[in-house]
Amino acid sequence: MRIVNNVAIVGVTTWGITLAIMASKSQNNKITLLSRTEAEATNLSKEGECSRFLPGVRFPNSFTITSSVKDAISNANIIILAVPSHSFRRNIAEIALAIPSHSILVSATKGLEMPNKLRMSEIVGEELSKEICENLCVISGPNLAKEIVVGKPSSSVVASNNIVNAQLVRDVLMQPTFRIYTSDDVIGVELCGTLKNIIAIGAGIVDGLELGDNSKAAYITRGIAEISRLGTSLGASAHTFAGLAGVGDIVATSFSKLSRNRHLGEQIALGRTLEQITYDMQNVIEGLETTRAAVELGELLGVELPITQAIYKILFEGMQPQQGIQELMNRPPTSE
Repeated sequence: MRIVNNVAIVGVTTWGITLAIMASKSQNNKITLLSRTEAEATNLSKEGECSRFLPGVRFPNSFTITSSVKDAISNANIIILAVPSHSFRRNIAEIALAIPSHSILVSATKGLEMPNKLRMSEIVGEELSKEICENLCVISGPNLAKEIVVGKPSSSVVASNNIVNAQLVRDVLMQPTFRIYTSDDVIGVELCGTLKNIIAIGAGIVDGLELGDNSKAAYITRGIAEISRLGTSLGASAHTFAGLAGVGDIVATSFSKLSRNRHLGEQIALGRTLEQITYDMQNVIEGLETTRAAVELGELLGVELPITQAIYKILFEGMQPQQGIQELMNRPPTSE
């Protein structure tokens, strides 16, 4: 007997649609995309694509698109949340009463909630029952959605405290061009996907200033060491930062022209203001609030974060990018 997975995707975002399309490639998966409004659901169904985020990428005929929480969620055994971190709690609250107790909830959101500095799994812990929390998974990695959705070979990591659930989610999403690994380090996978955005902003600054490959290599390497220090102080495994969720995501986000955070840093270095850059971008730039959160966490925990602090000063205190580079280069000598 064929087992059918009812998969609900919460979030008509680039990443949410991409994950929905990946899951739809298996005949064992029935996909429902939950939109914000009835008008949006009608328009998406009529167009057969999301022209705002993924123009030209057609939805499979098997897609169901609805604005009804009950229709999307009540029969789902896997629920994937792919929404911005600032609206994650609101989205959880809106679907909470419809979530079946046996469902596996998957957070595909990278970021920290401000001002609380909470990971998405911590928000789930505050908003939902213990039974649902025990089934939680998170997914993160070098996941540039526009490459994955057109079939370019990519990988990701699904983490859960219940490895059987992680394996089930892996099997739902994995395709010949999308390889999924599993992990039991929920904290590490979440923090890697979050903190790497800070490093990507700085990598964009290095690009914008045309400082060269040596500078970028040194910057990224020291950045990895820095966010690993913060991550392990918060309970993550250092091993995770050396894997796909860590180094893999940092490399992709720091080098790709598709990376919003790298683009932000590059534009800052070219003299544009934060307001000008964010006005022109349709998607949320998670690295901005993450930088604020990381600085506060570093101060709270006594973790030295010179790169993060320099990025913060450039973004929010008016420091010139070149001055930030000079301050980092002129720090007292130390061992690696």
